[in-house]
Amino acid sequence: MTPQASELKPVLFVVTSCPVKGATGIATGFNLAEVTHPLDKLQAAGIRVEIASIQGGPAPLDGLEDLSDPVNARYWADTEFRSAIAHTLCLDDIDPSHYSAIFFAGGHGTMWDFPDSAAAQKAIRDIDAAGGIVSAVCHGPAALVNARRADGSLLVAGKRVAAFTNGEEEAVQSTQAVPFLLASTLNARGARHQNAPNWANNVVVEGRLITGQNPQSAASLGEALRDALLAPSTVDA
Repeated sequence: MTPQASELKPVLFVVTSCPVKGATGIATGFNLAEVTHPLDKLQAAGIRVEIASIQGGPAPLDGLEDLSDPVNARYWADTEFRSAIAHTLCLDDIDPSHYSAIFFAGGHGTMWDFPDSAAAQKAIRDIDAAGGIVSAVCHGPAALVNARRADGSLLVAGKRVAAFTNGEEEAVQSTQAVPFLLASTLNARGARHQNAPNWANNVVVEGRLITGQNPQSAASLGEALRDALLAPSTVDA
């Protein structure tokens, strides 16, 4: 039977708590569109979402993006959404068994606090072990570089994934600012990174692992996550 949205456990969105790009001192945080666009797709389908961050509390925004984007503008004007990002759950405090999927939004801040977060790694491991979905977009897959499955194997080993590319990092002049190149590191962990041209909409569905390349992929990732959650059965991976 096809599950009803109302029967699903919520999806846990995770955003960064890191407000600066390392030693550069340049402000950063999470990317607004990478939260609002997937959120829009899930909420339109009746799927509940909760928002957490590495440290909890107010989540830093990586610049207020163009509010001519109607999805961004609608959520930015929504007091419930604004409250949710001002009072995020602390990832250390969440129980992964309460969620059907986890989604890691991007923004450069993720490169500093996602990879070595024990809470993120536990949430990924437990949700994956329970048959849930692990998803991420843009720099969000920084959470996956050290993530392991319950058997100790690297989550991304042998899997096709999409993430912010080395070319895109060069285009935004951040190759010297970030602590590592995300696409290269995913490949070093055994992933098969699927490169698309800069700023192309690129989402890769690999069983219960769903990843997207950049902000332009955020809405499509939300659709893929929605469809996977509402599918009659989930493909194991």
